[in-house]
Amino acid sequence: MFMGEYRHNIDIKGRLIVPAKFREALGDKFVITRGLDKCLFAYPGEEWSKLEEKIQTLPLTKKDARSFTRFFFSGASECELDKQGRINIPSNLMGYAGLEKETVIIGVSNRIEIWSENSWDDFFTESEESFSDIAENMIGFDI
Repeated sequence: MFMGEYRHNIDIKGRLIVPAKFREALGDKFVITRGLDKCLFAYPGEEWSKLEEKIQTLPLTKKDARSFTRFFFSGASECELDKQGRINIPSNLMGYAGLEKETVIIGVSNRIEIWSENSWDDFFTESEESFSDIAENMIGFDI
């Protein structure tokens, strides 16, 4: 399980340090792709395979299903950690998430998310103000 929040900078060569607590669970190779809310999602191989199977069951006859599948898989890229625990994020994904230098890497159960620091801070502030309302709406999910 991934949890926690870490702040790291992308270096001049476009490399980002993955927090040590996440490295073992991600494995040597993992998949990074466009996420929701203008962040990136990174999945260990096993979790990616589960997600891939679920997405493959979406009906091709539904426009939203086709759009989501294209969006999600066209941005996917396999990543490997180097000896220093860094990854190179493809430029198209950096552009999508607005990553420049300061980033926030968060653990979200079965995946990690990579945010630009500004986007994360804005999202957090906005969500923090309505957290009680969000939590109330989650009651129907047995949380």
